[in-house]
Amino acid sequence: MLHGLLRGEGWVKNRKRIYRLYTEEGLQVRTKKRKKLTRPRQPIEVPTAPNQRWSMDFVSDQLSNGRRFRVLNVVDDYSREMVGQLVQVSISGRQVARSLSLLIEQRGKPGKVVCDNGTEFTSKAMFFWSKETGVTLGFIQPGKPTQNACVESLNGKFRNECLNQHWFRTLDEARYEIELWREHYNNVRPHSSLNYMSPVEYAKQAA
Repeated sequence: MLHGLLRGEGWVKNRKRIYRLYTEEGLQVRTKKRKKLTRPRQPIEVPTAPNQRWSMDFVSDQLSNGRRFRVLNVVDDYSREMVGQLVQVSISGRQVARSLSLLIEQRGKPGKVVCDNGTEFTSKAMFFWSKETGVTLGFIQPGKPTQNACVESLNGKFRNECLNQHWFRTLDEARYEIELWREHYNNVRPHSSLNYMSPVEYAKQAA
């Protein structure tokens, strides 16, 4: 490009000379290589009681007018119980931290919360929340969603049995239908990995 500009103004004709002067003057624009995020593989620990480990992840959908919204799903990895959901047009790290704090007030503090490396989960708000509450954030390796299998499985059921079954007109309507589904999932729906008990029924056995 530089050679073309100078040649158009009648300054030079030799491309190699331009390149030699360009490199001698150190005019190269050096692009910074993005550091690839690496995470150590998390040991797969099988929880033996409720509230030992939660998992969380996002699911996206849209209203009938095309407006997108997001749902934060939080699940107890032992009982498969849907601990809570946050439905918003957009969700920041601060909102995630606030939602988790409300869940802790309702049912106690987990030992660990497993999540991916999304910007909401790696935000400063979540870092300080983890420090203040003493809850460990367990980040899976990038590109390894199977390391967060419990919430991934839940997200699939949630999409097939709730989001794909409704055409939401408003965000309030979406919240209403999603809450109905959560109540049914937790208290009624049998789960094959729980010997065909509901999550709440299974959790009561551990009490």
